Amino acid sequence: MFKEIVTSFLYIALELTVLFVLITFLVSIIQSIVPFHKMEKWLNKGNTILSALFAVLFAFITPFCSCSTIPMVVTLLRKKVPFGIVMVFLFASPVLDPTILTIMTALLGWKVALIYTLTTTVLSIIIGLSLAKFGFEKQLKNVLLKNYQPENKGIDLKRSVAETLTLMKTVYPFLLFGAAIGALIHGAVPTSFITQYLGGDNWWLVPIAAIIGIPLYIRLSTMIPISQMMIAKGMALGPVMALLISSAGASLPEVALLNSIFKKKLVVAFVVSVISMSTISGFLFYLI
Repeated sequence: MFKEIVTSFLYIALELTVLFVLITFLVSIIQSIVPFHKMEKWLNKGNTILSALFAVLFAFITPFCSCSTIPMVVTLLRKKVPFGIVMVFLFASPVLDPTILTIMTALLGWKVALIYTLTTTVLSIIIGLSLAKFGFEKQLKNVLLKNYQPENKGIDLKRSVAETLTLMKTVYPFLLFGAAIGALIHGAVPTSFITQYLGGDNWWLVPIAAIIGIPLYIRLSTMIPISQMMIAKGMALGPVMALLISSAGASLPEVALLNSIFKKKLVVAFVVSVISMSTISGFLFYLI
């Protein structure tokens, strides 16, 4: 069993390492050639739906974790980007990561990755614009933080390599940790246990997984290899994806940070929205 666990870990780790390095480097290149001031202008377009789609695109090319999204949110709000558009970015940024989507495609298949992308995109737009429609903009606090202004100096290979290495130092250990847990599940956890208690069509597993995910603060890079092994062992795809989305979309540290710029009602609305997004997405994955 030990040999199987080690072999599984090495295989998963090697596959994820190659994907992680290549895609992270390419994303860094893209970020270096996309002017921030133009993205800001696109987010302020009069057409709400078009601006929302640009917000999702902006979230995609600036793949932050849930906590590091906050400085950008503050910056966009101070630059008078419409509240609803900023909320779309807030919900989309932690869950739409090009590197992780590539890994998800490799491990879980293109169909899962496509449905995940479409679902999180549509729900981010609906929830973000709905919060604006229901007047939650009034729940913003007056905050004064230093502007976060990404520099744009054109294509810089040296800088892209440095950013890739920096990201590897901060994120890569989580990815390897997830690979290790996935390998352990693959070799040590009986398939019968997962299929009996976590598999099947138990609909209530989806909202429970969505709620449990928020306090866990598990990075997507950690959850993807774990998800692969849980599904391979027989766990239903719905609760797996609900857990994945909620753990990436919100966290206790992020809620604490949001409390400094959002009033209580908006903080509660944010948490409920993430749980709703995770739950709806989880149920949709039962259709696969």
